[in-house]
Amino acid sequence: MTDAVITSPPLLALDIGGTSMRAALIHNGQITERREAPTPKPSTPDTVIAAALALAAPLSARAAALGVACAGAVAGGRVTATAVHTFPGWTDVALAERLGAGLGLPCAALNDARAAAWGEWAAGAGRGTQEFMFITVSTGVGAGLVLGGRLHLAGNGLDAELGFVSVPAAWQPGTEIPQLGQLGPLEFESSGTALGGQALRLGFADARALCDAAEAGNAEAEAVYSRSAALMAWKIADSAALLGITRVALGGSVGLRPGYLARVRASLALFPARYQPEMVHAELGADAGLIGAALWAGRG
Repeated sequence: MTDAVITSPPLLALDIGGTSMRAALIHNGQITERREAPTPKPSTPDTVIAAALALAAPLSARAAALGVACAGAVAGGRVTATAVHTFPGWTDVALAERLGAGLGLPCAALNDARAAAWGEWAAGAGRGTQEFMFITVSTGVGAGLVLGGRLHLAGNGLDAELGFVSVPAAWQPGTEIPQLGQLGPLEFESSGTALGGQALRLGFADARALCDAAEAGNAEAEAVYSRSAALMAWKIADSAALLGITRVALGGSVGLRPGYLARVRASLALFPARYQPEMVHAELGADAGLIGAALWAGRG
């Protein structure tokens, strides 16, 4: 247990996602009370902030500080959406300032993947490391880095956008045969959304069905599933070579599958040993962002 987990009195956390918002009280790294509500549509800044305040207000009187995890580029407590279709109008929104003022608490905000990385490092799969990476493979691909025991935060909010690094592209929506040498973001090739698109092309219902079929021995599904894992392993090896990462935790609906972790490990084994960080599953599940945001707000 690291010092980062010891918090008294409780801390309040908000996790703002495209589908739902969650609020929780967290004490000594454990969630003691939680609330949840749908994210309002359209998810403009004013409507989301009003809904978040209403959700968190019943818990705020017992908290010493507020931590917020939110999708998008987050820098200095200000948020700019990277998925503008999900969060329209979010350009340089002073999220931490507005939520903190509304609840009367000091407030810190992080990108949701970075918050999850901090939670896993402090209270989950990253404990005991100094160079750690958390990767979520779900609808998209997100990541967070702890380097030298410090959460990596860039001034422009691009702190660990693993999903946007380039890899050879096998497909694009609406394109059956790509141009030779075409590149695309890792997220377009290895996320649950990408696997879902490939699943439909092969006649499977969705990404889960494709992964299930691959793990049951279907050769076509296996080729897609293994390619996703191989591209992920390649970028993990690159990250290890650049940053000295010694452990990586996979989370998300795809990343938490035992078969996916096994395939990433198998592909990673093809790289030199020094570029092979320990690969594990994340431990905190969907609560990693809440716990990480709270611990970040309560540090020091």
